[in-house]
Amino acid sequence: MATQERILILIKPDGVRRGLIGKVVARIEERDFTIEAMDMRMANRETLARHYHEHTSKPFYFGLVEYMTSGPIVAMVVAGDQVIETFRTMAGATDPVNAAPGTIRGDFGRAWNDGPIQNIVHGSDSAASAAEEIEIWFPETAESAPY
Repeated sequence: MATQERILILIKPDGVRRGLIGKVVARIEERDFTIEAMDMRMANRETLARHYHEHTSKPFYFGLVEYMTSGPIVAMVVAGDQVIETFRTMAGATDPVNAAPGTIRGDFGRAWNDGPIQNIVHGSDSAASAAEEIEIWFPETAESAPY
């Protein structure tokens, strides 16, 4: 039997700017996943520091923060059977150049030589990171999470 899970999904500024919210949400809903919470907002540096805490010492961190604060994002809590593994497969490889056609990043992502990868979406990579990320972005929903 499949396991009911929750995941944090972010549609990043490039996805919002390019009008891809509906296409990403449609793919999620077509897989019969449930959107439990969704909000469009501007990410702030404090939230991003908590979200990307494992990357703060890496050379790409400041460029990532600039990219993630360059416009609004859409944050979602999505639930469903094996939603973490399924969404990560749907998203495709982190680098859009390596993402397969048919994946969100393969179909819509962009890679620039002189800027950050614009890979449209973020999805939690494990149940533990989902719990942590949901607490950061949607603390009001975190305590009902089935972890």
